[in-house]
Amino acid sequence: MANDPSSGLAGDPTASPSAALLSPAERSRLAQTFQAGTKNLTANADYAIEMYTACVVGDPGNAVYLQAFLGILRKKHPPKKTGGLASLFGGSKGGGLWKKVNAGQQRDAIKQGVDILKANPYDTGALLAMAEACNQLSFPATRQVYLKSALDAAPADPEVNRHCSKFAAEIGEYDQAIACWVRIGNVKSLAEEAEKEIARLQVEKTIAAGQGMTGRPAPSGAAKSGVGKAAAPASSAAAPAEGGEKGRIAELKRSIRDNPTEIEPYLELADLLEKEKTIEEAQAVLTQALSASGGELKVREHIEDRQLRWGKQRVLAAERRLESDDTPEHRATVERLRAALLKQEVEIYAARVSRYPENPTWKYELAIRLKLAGSFAEAIKQFQEVLGDSRRKGVVALELGECFQKIKQYQLAMQNYVTAVESLTDREIELRKRALYRAGVLASGLEDLDGAKKYLSMLAGLDFGYRDVAQRLDKLGSVKDKGG
Repeated sequence: MANDPSSGLAGDPTASPSAALLSPAERSRLAQTFQAGTKNLTANADYAIEMYTACVVGDPGNAVYLQAFLGILRKKHPPKKTGGLASLFGGSKGGGLWKKVNAGQQRDAIKQGVDILKANPYDTGALLAMAEACNQLSFPATRQVYLKSALDAAPADPEVNRHCSKFAAEIGEYDQAIACWVRIGNVKSLAEEAEKEIARLQVEKTIAAGQGMTGRPAPSGAAKSGVGKAAAPASSAAAPAEGGEKGRIAELKRSIRDNPTEIEPYLELADLLEKEKTIEEAQAVLTQALSASGGELKVREHIEDRQLRWGKQRVLAAERRLESDDTPEHRATVERLRAALLKQEVEIYAARVSRYPENPTWKYELAIRLKLAGSFAEAIKQFQEVLGDSRRKGVVALELGECFQKIKQYQLAMQNYVTAVESLTDREIELRKRALYRAGVLASGLEDLDGAKKYLSMLAGLDFGYRDVAQRLDKLGSVKDKGG
């Protein structure tokens, strides 16, 4: 019998590789930098740009930082009414960025790309390269922002629409993926390719719809995804809206224009834009609200809650697509989106812990995500902070045991497993079974055969079919027979 104290964690989700997470100190530093930029938007725009630059480079997966950065750049460099946005400052300078992306230097590409965008926020080559860098780094939220910006800048550009269509299909937004090909299908050299892609996407959409795997249904006459819909011309935005929700959107926009420091209209407008138009437009309004409020906590948390919901929606759509069509590409997409959501959850829950240090719920939620990300030492610190909460004592002890076992602190792991076994009740039967299994397997690895038999026998009494408990008990019996 192999005496491997870590063997009981084989196949456990906590064995996933560590995500590229910011340290708590770095998260705090960037949040303060962003706050400093936000407070200086009006008084010193160049200073705000530099603060936002540091945030985007420091945390390239943060969509709020990116939206604020691009928003202030567009104000500094407003588009011309003629010649098209993409031609505003001449040709693209994104070629060098693609070389870095293809060489695996994604963060260098983003850092260099930020400097390009500071001179020309409409450079589609740079925007596409930075979107791909975010894709490879598993940052779907900022990838989507870059793609939407490229599409707004060059709505008829074939390469932009190809990238946007691919992303929209990945997250189950087939109408928007199709819309990208429709947009460029009248180009003679692309007509045949567009026809084939539209047909393929229609088939995927039909299969997905039959299994309930598409994203939200698009309202009639409107593309739903931010990457499947080009920005409307300024003249159309000013057109009088009809009644209903469209009328309310126009009314809220007027209210914001007349009263820019009042926050509630921004929040209501974001709700309507998410429902009627695109997530990106809703996010842009919330970023605007954050600036108008001077970084008010209520707005920040409103944005955080939405980011988590949107991230979960992306993961769910990708998982459903994988169920329908299990391919290496779709599996890779699911893994990227899961990793991105996990990183986002860590960032947001860490911020909540900092704001509400007396609230054990946020510490527990953060600890769970840190454990999933492979940051076991950090997770242990957070779990220990809530171990005194009697409502969670059993489950926290179990989680602590698994964390200690992952860092090879086996005696500490065993102590916590024993606490978990003693604390978990029949109302938490699945957790109790897991704790018994962990305790039994670890005791066996530590050559405590009596302890191993005790815990595994207790588990067998509850569920003889649990994992490989029957085989382990047989092996323990064989070892004892040989020793006797």
